[in-house]
Amino acid sequence: MGVGVYKKKQSISSLSEGDEVKDIFMVKIKKGIHPYKGKNGLYFKLLLSDNSGKTLEYRYWGNENEEEIKKIYNSIKNDSVLYIEGKVSTFNGKLQLSSEGPSSIRVLKKGEYDENEFIKPPKRDVEKMYSQLLEEIESVENSEIKKLLESIFKDPEIEKKFKKHPGGIEIHHNWRGGLLQHTLEVLQYCKLSWQLFPDLNKDLLVAGALLHDIGKLEEISVTSRIKGTDRGQLLGHIVLGANYVSRKMDDMDMDEKLKDKILHMIISHHGRVEYGSPKEPMYSEAIVLYYADEMSSKIAEMDEFIRNSKEDTEDDFMYNKRKGRNIFLK
Repeated sequence: MGVGVYKKKQSISSLSEGDEVKDIFMVKIKKGIHPYKGKNGLYFKLLLSDNSGKTLEYRYWGNENEEEIKKIYNSIKNDSVLYIEGKVSTFNGKLQLSSEGPSSIRVLKKGEYDENEFIKPPKRDVEKMYSQLLEEIESVENSEIKKLLESIFKDPEIEKKFKKHPGGIEIHHNWRGGLLQHTLEVLQYCKLSWQLFPDLNKDLLVAGALLHDIGKLEEISVTSRIKGTDRGQLLGHIVLGANYVSRKMDDMDMDEKLKDKILHMIISHHGRVEYGSPKEPMYSEAIVLYYADEMSSKIAEMDEFIRNSKEDTEDDFMYNKRKGRNIFLK
């Protein structure tokens, strides 16, 4: 097989009952092997996804050859990209893709698909956004803060990651360039606060906004899906970000008080201990950053939920499990 042979033909969100499918999907969850009810044979279930943000249950119907079924099942890993030839049906009110026989499913190798097809595309031009970020750094007046930000965001490796990285796994800004978009949104809210309250330290706000989620570059991995890294699971982006920025400041021998204030903004930006912040905001700029982060993340989360729910229902409301309440869609 040559590179780029398999291309995504149809998104999960556009599938309908009765569709004949010959397409590629990413494995989000393996659900296990089960015996048929009332007859001999085995089948297994997977949860598939793509960059539409939707998921689809898949069932592979096998025969009585347990060794053959297990061989196929064990060749599939979470994050595997599969080529499947099957048919869409409805089961318990939900769409389901199914196929049978070894020739109906194949695990693809890297190079046989484009990983970007399984992550939501950017919502804004990443090159323009990054140029805007660098312009904001250029406007910083404090020489130490400016030097710190330039040492990070003019690093080609950081720039490359920041342009493609999502802002979250599922909850908000979970698309390519999402972290960059979220960072600039937070910065705009911070600047608006500075306009309303001119005594705020604008340079400190810029530093806090640009650095508050820098740890997500280590916390989140992006391949054919967005997932947490081992370090991310163990430490979290607040600790990872504070450690990274602290090392950068140590390298440039920054003023200790300024260093501590920037680190405090990073570790307090979730606002409360129960939300993951080791410390709660203790001065005005840190409070601004917390609420700016909340505004960007909560509005993006609600906007995506409403947009996706409108594809699933014509009702006026949809229940949001995370919020524990109905959301108005109209």
